[in-house]
Amino acid sequence: MNIMLFHSTYGLRPAVHQAADRLRSAGHEVWTPDLFEGRTFETVEEGMEHNEKTGKEELLKRAVLAAAPYSERGLVYAGFSLGASIAQTLALGDDKARGLLLLHGTSDIAPGVTVDGLPVQLHVAEPDPFETDDWLSAWYLQMGRTGADVEVYRYAGAGHLYTDPDLPDHDAEAAEATWRVALGFLDSL
Repeated sequence: MNIMLFHSTYGLRPAVHQAADRLRSAGHEVWTPDLFEGRTFETVEEGMEHNEKTGKEELLKRAVLAAAPYSERGLVYAGFSLGASIAQTLALGDDKARGLLLLHGTSDIAPGVTVDGLPVQLHVAEPDPFETDDWLSAWYLQMGRTGADVEVYRYAGAGHLYTDPDLPDHDAEAAEATWRVALGFLDSL
């Protein structure tokens, strides 16, 4: 699979490169665009402040420009938290998208979006302060209405970005379970 993997609000940190290497080891081709142009952050608050200054439209523009040279190949869009929301937006707008792998995040769904059975897999903590139960229920129903084929995996007691070994949220058991299921998902596409 050809995978476009977007980083979280912390920026393009070592955990993103480690995830890309893990995917490459499983036989996938992976790109990790740097939407923050070299900046990384130590706290979620710093990253969110940077996101607000940069603006959602500019981040989406950077993501589209990063994906455009490869989209004809049929990409799987993937991302961590903020990167997952960006991946979702791109996948729902790309009729050649092969799949959508969401780690720790989702996004609003534009009205009238339709896809033809796009495989979608979401991995998220339970509970998650950024992905509340009410939000996830509404998101799941809306994704279903788009025509996506959605699977949701919840990880009780894990922190929001539990796959990042350098953050306090890290949960090694949940992270390994996530990668095991996600790799199986990618192999099925």
